[in-house]
Amino acid sequence: MSNLENNQLDAIENIIIFAGLRIKTIDLHPELDLMTICLNTQIVLSQRISSYKLLKYAENHKLMQHELIGGGTGVHWPHLDEDLSLKGFLQDELGKVVKGNGTNPITA
Repeated sequence: MSNLENNQLDAIENIIIFAGLRIKTIDLHPELDLMTICLNTQIVLSQRISSYKLLKYAENHKLMQHELIGGGTGVHWPHLDEDLSLKGFLQDELGKVVKGNGTNPITA
């Protein structure tokens, strides 16, 4: 049973649903090991392509063939059989913020 069916959304799902966050575009720059995720709120997230095993070893022409899915809540690479979610991108971004301040949120 999904979280939506169970009415138990986590904080990130709440933000995505109630704020209406969506991926607007994805730009890939393999030469820089960079993927930028542009949201409909004009926020830009960045990820390393090499963080994703199937993307890291993909041929450039296959890497560039992607499509937004779920109304902008995910990205699909049909030739790589890879799907990444907005929720995952936001979780990774939050992880960067937490690691960046030098404190452990569990022990702080």
